Formats: sequence, structure tokens, C-alpha cells
Amino acid sequence: MPKRLATFFSCSNCPAFCCTYDQIETTEADIRRLARHFGLTEQVARRRFTKPVEGGALRVLRHRRDEVFGSACRFLDPERRQCTIYDARPRICRSYPGTPRCGFYDFLMSERRSQDDPEHVPSFRRG
Repeated sequence: MPKRLATFFSCSNCPAFCCTYDQIETTEADIRRLARHFGLTEQVARRRFTKPVEGGALRVLRHRRDEVFGSACRFLDPERRQCTIYDARPRICRSYPGTPRCGFYDFLMSERRSQDDPEHVPSFRRG
């Protein structure tokens, strides 16, 4: 059994910064998972939920407007700041951040301590 690394962040304290990355890469397996989750064909799921980038060599999740960061994954619940397809989320989301620490979480917690506000979110927009 693989050894599980301790993590030094809590996604429940974050406004879902990782969901605002411009390119949330999807694989063919991710598209199949989305299709099964929504009861669609792979072709419909690919067209509805992803878009091509880099000349079509890569497909990424589509975004929608977001009040906190300007743009976010279409599957982010804007009120709860949680993934609406958690069990069907892409591989890249499953493995994020890939290390025991999350840089944005460290930054966010530092800002919240500095502002003496446990819910502070730095005011900036990406995109």
C-alpha cells in the first residue's frame, strides 16, 4: 500500500483558486467519466464541457464568469465554492496540488492573519 503524505492545507478554507486556472486539462478518460456522470455520449460531453487549445492538441474545461476571480471552471458552485462534479472531476483536479503544500493556501492564510480576518480573500481578478 502506498504511503500517504500529510497535507498542510484545507480546501474547505479556500475560495477554489485552483478552479480558476485558465487551462484545466482533460484527458479522454476524463471526458468518458464526465459523459457517464451526465448520461451523455462522449462526443456531446467533449463539446459541451471542454474546448480545444494549442491548435486542438489539448482540451480544457470550459469556464464561466466568477465573482471572486473573474473566471472559473464551469463546474465550480459559485456560492459554496466547491466542485459540483467532485466524483467525476478530471485527473488533474484529483492530483492537485501534487505536493503536501498548496502555495495559494499558504498565501491566503498569511493574508488572513495579516488582515486579522479569517474569511479575507485578496481582491484581484485573473483573466
